[in-house]
Amino acid sequence: MVIAFVGSVFSPYYAAARRRGIADPLDHCALNVALYGRGGRWAMTERRAAAVQRSADSLAIGPSRVTWDGDSLWIEVREIAVPLPRPVVGRVRVRPLALADRGFALDAAGRHLWQPIAPAARVEVTFDRPGLAWTGSGYVDSNFGSRPLEQDFARWSWARADREDGGAAVTYDVERRDGSRLGLALNFDRQARATPFAAPAETVLPLTGWRVERPVRSDPSHRPAVIRTLEDSPFYARSVVSARWDGQPVTAVHESLSLDRFDRRWVQALLPFRMPRTLR
Repeated sequence: MVIAFVGSVFSPYYAAARRRGIADPLDHCALNVALYGRGGRWAMTERRAAAVQRSADSLAIGPSRVTWDGDSLWIEVREIAVPLPRPVVGRVRVRPLALADRGFALDAAGRHLWQPIAPAARVEVTFDRPGLAWTGSGYVDSNFGSRPLEQDFARWSWARADREDGGAAVTYDVERRDGSRLGLALNFDRQARATPFAAPAETVLPLTGWRVERPVRSDPSHRPAVIRTLEDSPFYARSVVSARWDGQPVTAVHESLSLDRFDRRWVQALLPFRMPRTLR
């Protein structure tokens, strides 16, 4: 899992800067790399604007770089893991089957947008440190907004799965601060065309160790289950789950986020252990 942050929405340093006044998002950028399995590593070093370079087709954050060449998204990783300072060095190539051209507003005012860029893609992973290689299916999306997430949302959950026809399916549920909710359930074909499907009811899976809720949608004919918990933090969980969507059994990557939790000072005080900040 690789996420490039420009204005890291989960940064305790960015949150503190906003409390002091206007903060520059470019002063809070990071490339988050999570490698799971034996020898897995986690890196998310936050960097200042002087370490960030942007163009129409590339983004460099410190020694790491993301580049689009018109056919593939290349991710060159040069990071240091935490809490044990071990190198994370490798390359990821993402080749979209097709590019989607539609975004979705997550709030009524349109301040927060979700863009499924490549709902289905082929991914090639080669890392020297740690030594690993993998080829499989993947996904590229983008979230961007003009206000802190915790101001407009209480929580959200998201899940994405491969479909048997080579496309993908996504569910996205948000609870807004005003009490309203948005639920998306979308099938994407191999040309990245989105078709809504009737979202089944939510089932709450077992809480994580940090007591984070994991609501997941699944057809009544299938009882969803947690296959594996990948991340368990005070405000965020990432899991692999089994479910059934639109009549088809799926194995999905599921994410659950509590912005109420993130907004608490004691939670943000813990985050520097996983999100160090450097002046370079």
